[in-house]
Amino acid sequence: MNLEARKISLVQEFLRIDNEKIINALENALHKIKSENFDENLKPMSLDKFNDEINKAIEDADNNRITSITELKNKIRKWD
Repeated sequence: MNLEARKISLVQEFLRIDNEKIINALENALHKIKSENFDENLKPMSLDKFNDEINKAIEDADNNRITSITELKNKIRKWD
């Protein structure tokens, strides 16, 4: 069974639950797993990478490869 089918099956099973204790336990487990997964994927940037990013930003600014806040706001207004 692929991931999408498993998700649909899980939702269907969840909708059949009428016990608040079970729903609370599932909510707590989901929040805990999501939090742990976030923490595992959160890795600090190395100092070299940080300095590279700063140098690229300075180079972009020096070469006019930036968008001013006014230009950005005007572009966003046109999205509607």
